[in-house]
Amino acid sequence: MIITVTLNPSLDRTIEVERLDRGAVIRAVSSRVEPGGKGVNVTRALLANGVPSRPVLTCGGDDGHRLVRLLQRDGVEPVCVWIDKHTRSNLTLAEPDGTVTKVNEPGPELTAADVDRVEAALLAEVTQESTWVVICGSTPPGLSAESFASLCRRVIEAGVRLAVDTSGPALRTAAEAGADLLKPNREELAEVVGRPLPGLNDVIDAAHELRSWGAGAVLVSLGAEGAVLVDDDGILRGSAPVARPRSSVGAGDALLAGFLAAGAKGEAALAEALAWGAAAVSLPGSRMPGPADLQRDLVRLEPVARLGAAEPGRFVEN
Repeated sequence: MIITVTLNPSLDRTIEVERLDRGAVIRAVSSRVEPGGKGVNVTRALLANGVPSRPVLTCGGDDGHRLVRLLQRDGVEPVCVWIDKHTRSNLTLAEPDGTVTKVNEPGPELTAADVDRVEAALLAEVTQESTWVVICGSTPPGLSAESFASLCRRVIEAGVRLAVDTSGPALRTAAEAGADLLKPNREELAEVVGRPLPGLNDVIDAAHELRSWGAGAVLVSLGAEGAVLVDDDGILRGSAPVARPRSSVGAGDALLAGFLAAGAKGEAALAEALAWGAAAVSLPGSRMPGPADLQRDLVRLEPVARLGAAEPGRFVEN
């Protein structure tokens, strides 16, 4: 069982348009509303592929109730921590060429008592069958670094492997707490190390920096360029082409889900992650891929070797 935690879930409305013209009246081609939040998406992707998972999430107001109904419609039984404020809504505008414009609300502020209840609900779900706890997504406004660090530490103390996909100070906090796996994208990784990462060598150096803070493996999603994995066994990169991109929303979540589903280690896990991520890009909105959507034969992996301990910034592809 893989348990996901989403502190800031959402209702995600995706509207497909022929072209986005600022200031114009635009007619939608299609519209859909789906459950949102990175941890929620990881659970949806896992369940779609037969991997047991349960999401723990905050819910509030009418939108929170609608979120629960949508999850249950899809066969997901969430563990909800109800709060006094309303669950946020996000808007995605998707164009035919794959260009996506997103407007994300910040979400409700959680009180210290809310965070304590999330922690208690999460730990109540942890059993001997729990293989991973995955904390995903943006942190709610006002959540302190110490509260997030405490949540990470409690998971690790419970004897469960911890994966974290977040950004900003929370990403560094997770690394310093000793998370087994971090899954930033290039922009999130650049933000946390405080410098641009234009090339692969820069990304790898930054991933090593996160590991030096205390993290285990680092899986960096690079959009259309694929992903790179840096762990105790070395460095791997890979990609999977998408003939017709539909939406990148949730692609990183699908990639993380595929990596965990395949054992979260080595070539097999990275290849599965790339197949799941590419499949998500080929689907509309934030739909998560199922077995029929995966094209594993399109995945290409390339080991990356370090040139020497005396040259920490230099790498070469094998």
